[in-house]
Amino acid sequence: MEKLNGKKKLRVSVFISGRGTNLKSLINFANKKRSPIKIVLLVTNNKNAKGIYYAKKNRIKFLIINYKNKTKAEKKILVNLKNNNINLICLAGFMKILSKKIVNIYKGKILNIHPSLLPKYKGLNTHKRVIKNKEKYTGCTVHIVNSKLDSGKIILQKKIRILKKDNENSLSKRVLKIENSTYPKAIKRFIAFNY
Repeated sequence: MEKLNGKKKLRVSVFISGRGTNLKSLINFANKKRSPIKIVLLVTNNKNAKGIYYAKKNRIKFLIINYKNKTKAEKKILVNLKNNNINLICLAGFMKILSKKIVNIYKGKILNIHPSLLPKYKGLNTHKRVIKNKEKYTGCTVHIVNSKLDSGKIILQKKIRILKKDNENSLSKRVLKIENSTYPKAIKRFIAFNY
């Protein structure tokens, strides 16, 4: 943790695999004067991830990890997390499952955002399954990561109604929009209860 403007800030690493829209909203949140976080490291398994552009633009260190050998990849991740004194990890569309080792080392300090109202629709293809099952509502969930997929303690959920005209693509866009505003709120809530 470090002090900025007299207040302690958590040193955060964001993990992504793609577009980085949640990363962008977290950077905007971190750049606010009274933000409780400072993003110091971006980790991605995709050298073409659009989020790298946001990291460069905001002078955030980034690490591109080759996941062909998961053990080697995670060793490299752990070294970088330690060297950057990371207090909190935020998974934001990271399409790899972290090993129990990382989850245990950072127990209670890894957050994830998932595009459904957990415990419903864990895993992938959530929007497709939600529409197929004719659900009336969907949304997003920010939760603490544990060793079971999408099963950790829920911090915050945001619900939206599914429209008749919605398809997988339109629903995905609408859920992503609420993810972008929900993640910073969830981090604030998490910090208020844990620090």
